[in-house]
Amino acid sequence: MTTGRDDDALHWGGDDDPTLDVGSASTPARAREHDGTDAEPLALPDGFTPLGRGSDQVGRIDADGTVVMPGDRAPLSNTMLVLLGVVSGVALLYTIGWIVGGLRLQGTADFLVSPIGYRAAFWLAVAAPALWFTTALVLTRTSKTWIRVTALVAGFALLVPWPFIMVGAVGSVAS
Repeated sequence: MTTGRDDDALHWGGDDDPTLDVGSASTPARAREHDGTDAEPLALPDGFTPLGRGSDQVGRIDADGTVVMPGDRAPLSNTMLVLLGVVSGVALLYTIGWIVGGLRLQGTADFLVSPIGYRAAFWLAVAAPALWFTTALVLTRTSKTWIRVTALVAGFALLVPWPFIMVGAVGSVAS
């Protein structure tokens, strides 16, 4: 007994279309009606767009045959991993800049604000780069790459350690 398509009782034009091949066991996932008992996920090959109710739950089949469901995330590219490493390094440098600059201004700040208020602001400033980096990663994990990069770069512009830049590690003391 053979199971080839040529042995079907009826042969229709266009039966050679690979999207109609539901009898082959080599396809990893097939687009079929969901009756509640299917163990395989609903997926369509690239080039097809699901429409209607439940279309947000339909995955896609990559060229290599792997099924990517809508909730699955693609791994980060090498460029994005390098960029995240550079951004995290700059966030660490910003943290060090806030520590050095803040400690340098501590004696002057005691005349302007209460010591408790200064210490609270100091530790918030020290933690801000790490908090921004973590928040940008968490809130943009399902967004496009350019949105994530924009959020991280915005942190560079907003969290510049001004006390370190204006006074520096040594500072300018008039002799």
